[in-house]
Amino acid sequence: MAGPGSRHARTALAALTPVAAVAAAHIVPAATWLPRFRALCFPGLAGTGRPDHVALTFDDGPDPASTPHFLDELDRLNVRATFFVLGGRVARFPGLTRHIADRGHELAVHGWTHSRPWLPAPARDVRETARAALVVHDTTGLRPRWYRPPYGILTAGRWAAARHAGLRPVLWTAWGRDWTADATPASVRTTVTADLRGGGTILLHDTDHACAPNSWQATLGALPGLLRACHDAGWSVGPLSEHDLHRAGQG
Repeated sequence: MAGPGSRHARTALAALTPVAAVAAAHIVPAATWLPRFRALCFPGLAGTGRPDHVALTFDDGPDPASTPHFLDELDRLNVRATFFVLGGRVARFPGLTRHIADRGHELAVHGWTHSRPWLPAPARDVRETARAALVVHDTTGLRPRWYRPPYGILTAGRWAAARHAGLRPVLWTAWGRDWTADATPASVRTTVTADLRGGGTILLHDTDHACAPNSWQATLGALPGLLRACHDAGWSVGPLSEHDLHRAGQG
């Protein structure tokens, strides 16, 4: 015969089960953060496109202290890219945001702020993602197509929020670890090329807004060598809009 302690344990477990289910539903999709799992099971989400092309993407801007340097360097290198921008920073720097688009680059949504989504907040996710997409559209006249969550953590709520806003989630296949204090142009280039293949998507940052101070300078310095390596491999480099992601499925 079960005693009071057993009954209390069963009651507590019954109360916790719905909470655990909600937490699991929230965070389990974030397993797509794992590069090998993502590339194998969700190639579209990983950003795998046509094999003769590499998509170049930058996160966290715009930033008047650094983004203009990237725009000048990309002009010099005759390359266009996709900039995943934060809605709050677009609202703060609308002129710079329009300038990115006017220079021929693609704008995409990185959220409203660079927050970590540890607790489920589906209503907030829908509201802030839609708000970010709207401010990009209102500022530039261009409707964004892509969404990448901060830190690449694609929870169920953020996935649903992106779909609700008409955005397609895209992560990356190669990154430069360019957010660290010890990043150098050589380390960024080496880290990217270690995982880069034709059809890949590169994640870099055009600002130190959520990175180590001045880390963007290592990224900027890495661009010439990185693009040269892509061209030597026979890959063209450009934005996600030229990457033919539909070939990899919807991810």
